[in-house]
Amino acid sequence: MEKLSTKYLGFTLKSPLIVSSSRLTSTIGQLREAEDSGAGAVVLKSLFEEQINYHINSIPSAPGFPEADDYISNYVHSNSVENYLDLIRHAKKSLDIPVIPSINCYTSKGWTGFAKEIQEAGADAIEVNVFFMPVDRKKSSNDSEKLYFDLTEKLKSTITIPLVLKIGFRFSNILYMLDQFFMRGVAGVVMFNRFYEPDIDINRLEVIPASIFSNESEKRNVLRWIGMASAQDIRLDISASTGVQTGQDAVKYLLAGANTVQVCSVLYNKGIRHLKTMNGQISVWMDTNRFKGIDDFRGKLNFSNYDKPAIFERTQFIKYFSSFE
Repeated sequence: MEKLSTKYLGFTLKSPLIVSSSRLTSTIGQLREAEDSGAGAVVLKSLFEEQINYHINSIPSAPGFPEADDYISNYVHSNSVENYLDLIRHAKKSLDIPVIPSINCYTSKGWTGFAKEIQEAGADAIEVNVFFMPVDRKKSSNDSEKLYFDLTEKLKSTITIPLVLKIGFRFSNILYMLDQFFMRGVAGVVMFNRFYEPDIDINRLEVIPASIFSNESEKRNVLRWIGMASAQDIRLDISASTGVQTGQDAVKYLLAGANTVQVCSVLYNKGIRHLKTMNGQISVWMDTNRFKGIDDFRGKLNFSNYDKPAIFERTQFIKYFSSFE
């Protein structure tokens, strides 16, 4: 698969397809299957900041023994951490592709020291899945964005391996944020995260989780921003995420300028070995269009290379609907 090789975070991957953080990347058996099926890299199942806090807070207190409470809290934290570090160590011994642990966080406090332990366990990079929910109406967008910058600076002062931020698109100016991430030493971004979203069951009168799986229609917003971001004069690697069901979907993201493409939902439905099919679809498309390598067409249709760049910018609906008249 040499013709499918691509660069990401300074590593040469045998394929642009990365298995994203999920339950499918939580055991050594699954990780080996991903490598055998042609994954260029794997992102380990996330260790959640909430997960650690939940385990700590769910243990009954020992009335009158604060030292015992502290000991139990530290024990649970250490063991949750140690289990994750063991997964990293075993993955590094078992795989020849990059192993990227993931942390899912909602604050910039306390947990960042754990990133050092991830690095020492042998991780090739670290992906931080981060979203601060702006629920305080007294705080401005600048206040919310500063949290991301504080987190980035803390992590960069702690680790030397590449730092990747998995972000959402709900910023007042995404391109400004990417520029600021780059200035603070971030090596790459994953665009975009799919956050928990609620739905309403009108029969039971309850708020319920919406579907956690993505579909092909969700690519459109991601394509727009990757097409814009990859055209900037900053060296920030981009991994596309959301709505990837086929190799053709991956090709679209690569044409828009992504370095790699993360895959998850379709693997739940079709199995990890579906990666072989997707790599084959990319290869067939490249042969059909006479491309010998990924770099021959990556970014070919991004904002700076496409001859109609305005299509990436704000487009009025009248222009769209008038084309059908």
